[in-house]
Amino acid sequence: MKLLVVGASYRTAPVAILEQLAVAPADLTRMLDRLVAQPYVDEAVLVSTCNRVEVYAAVSGFHGGLGDICAVLAEQAGASPGSLANHLYVHYDAAAVDHVFKVAAGLDSMVVGEAQILGQLRDAYHWASGADSAGRLLHELMQQALRVGKRAHAETGIDRAGQSVVTAALGLAAAQFDGDLAGRPALVVGAGAMGALSVATLSRLGAGPLTVTNRGADRAVRLAESYGAGAAPMAELTDVLSTVDIVVAATAATEPVLTREVVTRALAGRVPERGPLVLLDLAVPRDVEAGVAGLPGVEVIDIDRMASILSDGPAAADAAAVRRIVADEVESFLTWLRGADVAPTVAALRGRAEDVVTAELRRLAQRRPDLSDDQRAEVARTVHRVVQRLLHQPTVRVRQLAAEPGGDQYAALLRELFDLQVPQTSPVGTVPDVVDTDTPPYTGGQR
Repeated sequence: MKLLVVGASYRTAPVAILEQLAVAPADLTRMLDRLVAQPYVDEAVLVSTCNRVEVYAAVSGFHGGLGDICAVLAEQAGASPGSLANHLYVHYDAAAVDHVFKVAAGLDSMVVGEAQILGQLRDAYHWASGADSAGRLLHELMQQALRVGKRAHAETGIDRAGQSVVTAALGLAAAQFDGDLAGRPALVVGAGAMGALSVATLSRLGAGPLTVTNRGADRAVRLAESYGAGAAPMAELTDVLSTVDIVVAATAATEPVLTREVVTRALAGRVPERGPLVLLDLAVPRDVEAGVAGLPGVEVIDIDRMASILSDGPAAADAAAVRRIVADEVESFLTWLRGADVAPTVAALRGRAEDVVTAELRRLAQRRPDLSDDQRAEVARTVHRVVQRLLHQPTVRVRQLAAEPGGDQYAALLRELFDLQVPQTSPVGTVPDVVDTDTPPYTGGQR
């Protein structure tokens, strides 16, 4: 196994760096193609959210794969690999599996336990599948990561104790209004998944009247109608801003939507007695221009600020339970993977034996043309039985040994002893040509 994770998140990089690294949906396929075109990268999945950009890759070598991925990320960010180095984290093999499963379970989220990451991982996996950049290893990894996330939420209370990023951000906003958003007029800019979650949460908290605006007016209207809210054209953004107390900005725009000029004009038409205009910037790249935070009467809460303020996590027992689930699933996955790694070697050994048997039977037919068809068939069955019995115990045992830590050495020893030529990596998007059908797909750890 050569699984590599390279990424940056709110833990390691400020929003400015995440903005540079962020990949818009329209560019995902291009980025995936760019990754798998690198010499050491065989498979790739790219996760790009508001607070993380990560590459999950199957590589043919650690150092080569790391260099290839860093080069692509640096190109995306318009920076040098060296300037990104301090903001990137790297996980390899078992540590990579552990990281991906923790991400899926919500343990690595800004708000521990939030479930939105599962949908984001699912989207990333679907993009990679559509781009043919996910092969056998990443297919198994992503499918199991999604199952791990579901198990964490089904078997523990982590989702009850945790919150979505939206809920947490609105909690910070409520602190500006004596802890209560009820009756506070609010605007949601953006009608995507984050925007929809924002409208739903604001509605549940009693904020209102609610208004939705979006570059695509139809989506704004549909979302607003679902919650009894109003919809406004983006051209009226300044006018709407002057009438609300809370703004949640969550668009996919590449440039700030709430510029200093727009907010300044809105403040001019706003009654100061209403209190601060609270802007929640949940987008990466940022929707709120940097200079807006310095305007009087404006409170900006962005991803950077949330990372420094949020400290309350789920109950210790729930977090510990999820960590146990992750540890269990990681070990089960690694055990399966070690067995799967030896499968092509076992299949190649059986194939070599079959070739030898076929050659010897052909030689026998040439030397003893007097043998009847029945006699030749009986000889063939006997030789096949002998070979199968000789190979059975060694192949069973090597699978057992391969499932243990360090078990890859046994497959390597078999290849060396019998001079077997076994492909070390699978073509992108395919299953290896040599498949040991005795090794079943991974179905997860014990429940």
